[in-house]
Amino acid sequence: MIRFFILFLLFYTALFSSEVERYRWANGETYLVFLEKNNLPVRALYYNLDKDDQRLTEEMRTGVHYQILRSDDGEIEQVLLPLNDELQIHIYKKDKEYKFEAIPIISSTKTEAFYTTITSSPMYNILKETGSKKLAQIFVSSFKNSLNFKNDIRKGDELVMIYEQKYRLGEPFSMPKLKVAMIEMRKKRHFIYLNDDERYYDEKGHEVEGFLLARPVRGARISSYFTKRRFHPVLHKWKAHLGIDYAARRGTPIVAAGSGVITYAARMGSYGNLVKIRHADGYETRYAHMKSFRRGIRKGKRVKKGQTIGYVGTTGRSTGPHLHFELRKHGRAINPLRVVQVTTKKLKGKEYKAFKKLKKNYDESIELHLENKTPFVKQPHFISKCYFHFAKKKKEVVTNE
Repeated sequence: MIRFFILFLLFYTALFSSEVERYRWANGETYLVFLEKNNLPVRALYYNLDKDDQRLTEEMRTGVHYQILRSDDGEIEQVLLPLNDELQIHIYKKDKEYKFEAIPIISSTKTEAFYTTITSSPMYNILKETGSKKLAQIFVSSFKNSLNFKNDIRKGDELVMIYEQKYRLGEPFSMPKLKVAMIEMRKKRHFIYLNDDERYYDEKGHEVEGFLLARPVRGARISSYFTKRRFHPVLHKWKAHLGIDYAARRGTPIVAAGSGVITYAARMGSYGNLVKIRHADGYETRYAHMKSFRRGIRKGKRVKKGQTIGYVGTTGRSTGPHLHFELRKHGRAINPLRVVQVTTKKLKGKEYKAFKKLKKNYDESIELHLENKTPFVKQPHFISKCYFHFAKKKKEVVTNE
């Protein structure tokens, strides 16, 4: 399973006059349309795949950058289609036939920061300064439950963001991860900090409220965590585990994590007995491997948070009784542990001491960026094509924009 390492050697050390084309995934485009558009074999690269791999292809999202490697005569040799920030589809040619596999993404992460002043609103000024809707969104959403930007913001108020950005093949990708942010309002500074427990807190160590959900199986043990890449011990291939597994006795009640409308309640392949619930703001929860549904649970029924919807089982692809719980927003799987909160929390004791130390380091960084008025560093213009030429041990890269 070292093919994904060899892949990048192929891209950067074994090409001669090969062309790498970079594209953005079009709005409304499906994986099948992509195959047909590029004259790739639909049967081999979709219909002959197992159900899990077919389901993976549905994870392609609008705006994602992907790469196609072509030979001198224009024939496709390899394709990289990122599914999320850790896993990607790799299509490649071997013995004159096209193959499909899911492989980890090799990426690097940089810590970046910038300072700006408010002339209109945080959303407007972050977008104007950076050109990034993602940075504007994570800032505003982080403070939305604690600050009133509409009434309390003033022209000239200062703002600083420190965040992590992932890079793939030299290009930024994935959602930035906010580490700390500060905004001045009415001459008072307000902060939000990402703690070591991966939750956000204010200056006093109070947890910042997010989208509140209940734990779907009360008192259950987490047996498997959310990860976007996991080498499956049974299937022996890279797969994403896009949810949390709660191990519990067969028949243990499962409750709706939030109020909403049931959009699916039936059997679905490896999920076994599955319930999907649509919530507000584009959220959806999924409950898989159920032993059975509670009487009356059906598509179209409205349920309340905490209401029993079924019982723990081991239907579908399951090695023992547990609930596989997924949380999605606008169709994209997100880590439930980053969002699911029964109550907000105040740090105490050793946790609070550790937080104060982390906070001190963050505050020093914020002060440094305030003093220097650190500007946002814009990335180079998106390059649509690049040609790799190699001569002996030296390489030359020529780019066409």
